[in-house]
Amino acid sequence: MTRDATDPALGLTAAEVAERVARGEVNAAPDARSRSLSDIVKANTFTWFNGLIGSLWVVMLLVAPIQDSLFGFVIVFNTAIGIVQEYRASRTLAQLSVLGEARPVVRRDGVDAPVAKDDVVLDDVIVLTTGDQLVVDGVVLHSEGLEIDESLLTGEADPVDKAPDDEAMSGSFVVAGSGLYQATRVGRDSFAGRLTEQASSFHLTNSELRDSIAGFIRAISFLLVPVGLLLLWSQLVRADLPFDEAVRGTIAGIVTMIPEGLVLLTSIAMAVSVVRLARKRVLVQDMPAVEVLARVDTICVDKTGTLTEPGMRVQDLEPIAGASIDMVIAVLGALGASEANPNPTLEAIADAYPDPGWTVVASTPFSSARKWSAADLGEHGAWVLGAPEIVGAGASAEVQTRADERAAGGARVVLLAQADRMPSSDDVLVGLVPRALVVISQQLRPDAAETVAYFLEQGVTVKVISGDNAATVGAIAAQAGVPGADRAVDARTLPDDPQALAGPVDEANVFGRVTPLQKQQMVEALHLRDSTVAMTGDGVNDVLALKKADLGIAMGSGSGATRAVAQLVLLDDKWSVMPSVVAEGRRVLGNIERVSDVFLTKTSYSVVFSVMTGLFAFAFPFLPRHLTLVSALTIGIPGFFLALMPNTERFRPGFLRRVLLFAVPSGIICAASSLVSYSVALRVGEPLVNAQAAASVTLFIVASSVLLMSARPLNAIRIAIVASMVAAFLAVLLIPFLSNFFALSLGPERYSIVAIVSGLVGAVLVWVVGLFVDRWRRPQAAR
Repeated sequence: MTRDATDPALGLTAAEVAERVARGEVNAAPDARSRSLSDIVKANTFTWFNGLIGSLWVVMLLVAPIQDSLFGFVIVFNTAIGIVQEYRASRTLAQLSVLGEARPVVRRDGVDAPVAKDDVVLDDVIVLTTGDQLVVDGVVLHSEGLEIDESLLTGEADPVDKAPDDEAMSGSFVVAGSGLYQATRVGRDSFAGRLTEQASSFHLTNSELRDSIAGFIRAISFLLVPVGLLLLWSQLVRADLPFDEAVRGTIAGIVTMIPEGLVLLTSIAMAVSVVRLARKRVLVQDMPAVEVLARVDTICVDKTGTLTEPGMRVQDLEPIAGASIDMVIAVLGALGASEANPNPTLEAIADAYPDPGWTVVASTPFSSARKWSAADLGEHGAWVLGAPEIVGAGASAEVQTRADERAAGGARVVLLAQADRMPSSDDVLVGLVPRALVVISQQLRPDAAETVAYFLEQGVTVKVISGDNAATVGAIAAQAGVPGADRAVDARTLPDDPQALAGPVDEANVFGRVTPLQKQQMVEALHLRDSTVAMTGDGVNDVLALKKADLGIAMGSGSGATRAVAQLVLLDDKWSVMPSVVAEGRRVLGNIERVSDVFLTKTSYSVVFSVMTGLFAFAFPFLPRHLTLVSALTIGIPGFFLALMPNTERFRPGFLRRVLLFAVPSGIICAASSLVSYSVALRVGEPLVNAQAAASVTLFIVASSVLLMSARPLNAIRIAIVASMVAAFLAVLLIPFLSNFFALSLGPERYSIVAIVSGLVGAVLVWVVGLFVDRWRRPQAAR
């Protein structure tokens, strides 16, 4: 890999940047999370089902009146709604993602300034600090203890020390130190850009809802051709119907079997949730993540920045073994000034103690894995600052005991020790002389306890996983109301084997001294216990765990690498928004399960109608316009409203099984009731058109019962929705124009009585079946 001979102190000039922009040498990489308007239109329009229904629509327009082709207009309308809602959500995300995206700092004309990642050009000099994600490939120009984690690209867990002329790959992130590197490959030529192009256009979070619906639709797809051929053969050959009537009945049977509106409503519900969450300043970077919100049963949180307020301050300083207070203050001031981009702890120390102006000969930046930093202050010696358990490993028990006492109050405690030589990042610390304990205060967020209480009430386990001292983490967790805070576990005592780790991680809720790799292993251990895990974090030490979790949640002020791998970003850093975020996910899944009841009931009764008609060779019991009307009033229109209503039920695995447990018997009841009404009307001498009208009235009554059952728990709004659908159907029956248009009427004839009685009997049976299967479907008798 070669690089341009640009002066690192100056970077590119404005003219050089303009030249590269003109040549197209910019970081215009593909975005795996976004779709253009044309992509959205294509994805919603050119689907297998739209192609099938569109073809049948054309045939129907040729052989039947326009009234029997209404199902085609419904598909056009549904597709338009889907495009509008997804485009709206896409625009909202695009506007919000500008606030959440990482902005690399480039050096141009000697000035460091943040730019959008797409504005980086070839040969740009980029400034790296801890927590930054690399947005282009390049060569390291300068390193001050620079350590880069490439695990997201290579799978290697250990950070890599980077020296000048070493290669740095896009997609990796800085875990310690700082430096400069020069862009050598940008856009689609970069390593991450090539990976994105090779991947699918969307990286979807694991979705039981999406997979279940897709699996059911695949199963129905296999039935369409044989059932359609059987139906056409029976209508043409055995029932000896005219060609146009046979085709009309066949198309009516096939179209009704397809639950095309369910896919649409699922997409709309998720898109609406994305927009709603955006209003709460929550950026959804992966749309199916909305579903995962409802499935979460364990949420792992970092202590610092999540349970506690951002920022720290030095609370107390305790010299050890007669160390000079003036010397300790001067050393702390020098250490605070030794790093250009200090972590929060060192930043608090720098704020408290002035820089004495000493020369820093060498330094080892802080690392979450090491849990210490060091600096060689020349004639003033080498000094180490870090966790008392690590830095003071060989010190007296009195030092550790005092550190534990201060930590038990919820403070962060670090130990300052003097070394006989400057330790390297790979050294095991030995022979250090403790000089002082620095006590740093952290304030619990005002809403932390309330948020923890909400999760506990909802049956979600809260686990605090932090790199801080176990006693400190336990004290903060206790203030927040996390169960088991008095039994905080020091992660250094935990096993490395995932199987052996699963037990301790499942039993305890508070962990301290956790390394970044251990955070990842803890998430994997929870997965072994079939937990659905959400992980929140803001620091670079959280990246690996966020990537492994079912749902990664980053703070907006967190590192660029953290925001890049998370599915959700809390732009205002408010963990208190999480209850409403979880509630939004539960609303989506609970409501989609509710509307799936009616959609799959329709598929069930459509299959029965088509198979029975094919086997017994009678004229199809409905005109296409009848099924379009009944579907619209008992499924499509009310389903749209029900899919967007409040729902707080926690999602449980087994979505498809629960839906089918109700939909299949309900569909059979709908079909049986309608066929009884149809056959009785024919037996008493009614013409075919009246028998079809009787079957339609019966089907509407029973299907309305299914709708009412699925809308539970009933309230004024849901009852009003169902009542308005009934009113609309009565209007069709009683208003002459509509009655003639849909070929439906209800008068004093005998078939009307049979239709109503058969419908009411079927409605009662649906409720009996519904109440019976509730024992297996729901934890309570009603939703």
